[in-house]
Amino acid sequence: MTARIDHVVTSGTFSLDGQTFDVDNNVWVVGDDSECIVIDAPHDPQAVLALVGDRTLKAVVCTHAHDDHVRFAPEVADATGAPILLNPEDRVLWDMTHPERQPDGDLTDGQVIEIGGTRLEVIATPGHAPGAVCLWAPELGVLFSGDTLFEGGPGATGRSYSDRPTIEDSIREKLFSLGDDVVVKTGHGPDTTIGAEKQGDWV
Repeated sequence: MTARIDHVVTSGTFSLDGQTFDVDNNVWVVGDDSECIVIDAPHDPQAVLALVGDRTLKAVVCTHAHDDHVRFAPEVADATGAPILLNPEDRVLWDMTHPERQPDGDLTDGQVIEIGGTRLEVIATPGHAPGAVCLWAPELGVLFSGDTLFEGGPGATGRSYSDRPTIEDSIREKLFSLGDDVVVKTGHGPDTTIGAEKQGDWV
C-alpha cells in the first residue's frame, strides 16, 4: 500500500527584510492510517494537528526556513513528539524565527524518508533559500516543491539569502529530469506539472 496525501491551506504572514505580507500556505501530510509526516508547519498548528489526527507523526519536514513555513514547527513537534528536520544550510533563516530552538535533525540531498510504505527522496534545490529542498515521491508521481517551483515558474528570489540563477539551475538540473507527468504540489497556490513548467517563458 502506498501513502496518501492530505492537504490543508493555512493563512498568516511572511516577514523578511523588514516587510510583512499576507500569505496562504499549503500544508501537505503524507502517510497512511497509522503514521505520517508533515511538510511545513506555517500558521495554524491546530489545523495541522487536525490533519494528522490520531496518527503517529514521524517528522515535521521543513522545505526551507522562511517564517511562513516554520513558525509553528516547534509547537507541532512538541505536541506530537516528532522531530523537526531542516537542511542545515537554512539555519541562518531558521534562527531568525527560532533563535532559542534548534531543529532536531538534518535534511541532506539524496536522503530518503520512508513513510506509509512510500519513499520520499530529499532533493536539495537552493535558490529561493540557501537550504531549500523538495521531496520526490516516485511511487506517487508527486513532487512536493516547497517554494522552489510554482505554477508559472520559479519561486521568488527578491529577498535576502535568495538568488535567481541558482534557483533556475536547481529546477533545470534537479527537477526537470523527473518526468513531464510528475504532479508538483507547491508551497503556495495550485498544483502544476513538470511538463507544464518546462514550457515557461523563463526556461
